[in-house]
Amino acid sequence: MSATKALLLALLGTVVPAVHGQALEPPVAPRIPYVVKSPQGDRVDDYHWMRDDDPKVKRAEIMAYLRAEKAYADAFMAPLQPLKARLVAEMRARIKEDDSTVPYYENGYWYWRQFAPGAEYPVYLRRAGTPQAMAPGAADEVLLDVPKLAAGKAYYRVGGWAVSPDNRRLAYAEDTQGRRMYALRVRDLTTGALLPEAIPGVLEVLAWGADNRTIFYIRQDPQTLQSGPVFRHAAGTEPRDDVLVYDEPDKTLFTTIRRTASREFVMILIWGFDTTELRVVPSAEPQASPRVVLPRRPDVRDYPDHLRGRWVIRTNDSARNFRLVEAGADPADRRGWKDLVPHRKDAALDDFVLFDGAIAIQERVAANSRVRVLPWGAAPARHVEAPADEAAFVMGLKDNPEPAVAHVRYTYASLVSPTTVYDLDLRSGERRLRKVDPVPTYDSARYRSERLWAPSRDGKRIPVSILYRPDLVKRNGAAPLLLDGYGAYGYSNDPQFDLRAVSLVDRGFVYGIAHVRGGAELGQEWYEDGRLLHKKNTFNDFVDVTDFLVANGYAARGKVFAEGASAGGLLMGAIANQAGSRYRAISLRVPFVDAVTTMLDETIPLTANEWTQWGDPRVKGVYEYILSYSPYDNVARKAYPALFVSTGLWDPQVQYYEPAKYVARLRALKTDKNPLVFHINMEAGHSGKSGRFEALEERALQYAFFLGLLGNKD
Repeated sequence: MSATKALLLALLGTVVPAVHGQALEPPVAPRIPYVVKSPQGDRVDDYHWMRDDDPKVKRAEIMAYLRAEKAYADAFMAPLQPLKARLVAEMRARIKEDDSTVPYYENGYWYWRQFAPGAEYPVYLRRAGTPQAMAPGAADEVLLDVPKLAAGKAYYRVGGWAVSPDNRRLAYAEDTQGRRMYALRVRDLTTGALLPEAIPGVLEVLAWGADNRTIFYIRQDPQTLQSGPVFRHAAGTEPRDDVLVYDEPDKTLFTTIRRTASREFVMILIWGFDTTELRVVPSAEPQASPRVVLPRRPDVRDYPDHLRGRWVIRTNDSARNFRLVEAGADPADRRGWKDLVPHRKDAALDDFVLFDGAIAIQERVAANSRVRVLPWGAAPARHVEAPADEAAFVMGLKDNPEPAVAHVRYTYASLVSPTTVYDLDLRSGERRLRKVDPVPTYDSARYRSERLWAPSRDGKRIPVSILYRPDLVKRNGAAPLLLDGYGAYGYSNDPQFDLRAVSLVDRGFVYGIAHVRGGAELGQEWYEDGRLLHKKNTFNDFVDVTDFLVANGYAARGKVFAEGASAGGLLMGAIANQAGSRYRAISLRVPFVDAVTTMLDETIPLTANEWTQWGDPRVKGVYEYILSYSPYDNVARKAYPALFVSTGLWDPQVQYYEPAKYVARLRALKTDKNPLVFHINMEAGHSGKSGRFEALEERALQYAFFLGLLGNKD
């Protein structure tokens, strides 16, 4: 009998189903030693056999093990299915089923998305008009009928899309598997017909040339699934005739494309966590070779846009928290740069949008994101005031593709306040309310949010956002707590409204977000102090926030739950090893847990791109540091809290086998009787299911797991 067949037979016998009170036994994964080689020394991985890089089908023994884990999870969660169903019903009741987005204007049309009652997906629509208003009597035009496109598919997502400058064609990217492997399609908007070509294996970013025929797109690297070369395609022609525009040789960098606000250029931005470069192709000359406008420099990141004959650049050149500059005649000559928004130590410049009448910026102060408007010229800047008296909130620029409009659109939200959309007049400063996201069955007056500052063990002040119901939580150390964390890439984990978390808060939970280092809530220094050889600050911060909330009566010791996804899953795996006794249960969604092995393998998606984030373990000191916290490598023979781990079989960012190996090793080593449930989505990738109601299922399952541990079946 072959080793593979023996392994498959062993796996098929691992699940003991739940039958008439019989004790459930989780599957036991066979151990097959495999040597992971490294310049710093070899390690043995007993579960390496679970890896299969085939993008369409996995080996039989792997699928047998995953199905065994899925069967165990289904059997374990079966008694909690009524609770899960109630949670889904509650969450769904907070979604207005016949909702639509606020229309925004671009190049002669107003665009929006609209949901029909019961529909998982929206219809993309537009109507002709001017920057001031829709044309009276103009008909609604359907761009994409996503419910029809998604019919019969287990997964469907529209990625990037772009309308040609003459408004007659639509290019869009669609993913039907969940691996973010898109196919480029083109639709004739005058007839509604699809053009014959379908270009597979592309990224979702697209840009049109001014000739209304040329489409710029990026092919995926077939091995890493990340950005490969930029090509141009002539709509209606054979893809095999597409022309290479640019191929970045440094595979530690990403590539993206977009048009400038002036529509004069297609920008090819090459970027990493420590450098950028800008190349451009004139939109009116799409056949031209790209030219370098801003050459790359070590440790300098430039994010440009172009309007009114000038380049405006958000840069960290001599500005840790970024500044905004206007370039001279030669953008590459930094001596000609003029500050529009100078650098500030107490404020980080996160984004900007160019208009004919002003520049809108998004900046971050004391962990809150804010919007400011700067008229062109010498007029003073205008701060946009938060509409609510809340200490923790997020304000952000949204849907501003047209420089000719007379307003800037932005959103406001908090843990208490649903997302609200405003238009601010660029001249008068008058604010117009466009929409408050409807949340049926929800009364914001019953809830309270706070911004707290927890002391870290090394003397920092860690921002914490919390949500609770004052009638249910008395700050007497009796409440259960769910604490969320991320802390990576400089991405801020903002206190957005989450209609799902309300279901826990209504059951007496405190819901919190620990804004740990590795994010940029307190500027770039906060980010730098949580990456590379400072990564452990992220984990320590989360534990310190936990201790602070318990010590100050916001949570009951023994009723603390934690959750994190992706890089936040790395955080959860680290605290499970480091401080697991502090938590009743931890949820690790699509977690990055096999840090050393993954960062040693350049064939895995994101590895080479992220050496500047985690470090390159081919270097001895870096190897030892990552090895000291990598969750998979530090699983030990000791007690762990209850664990809920999830993955998507087709995840292109954190491969399914990372959490699968992690779960198998935990099952072999942990000494406690606490449950470990491994939820596997066989049809989706990193972001879970694609439908708006389907997406509620997994979060409801996790919450039911938590509530069940507290004996709450309601």
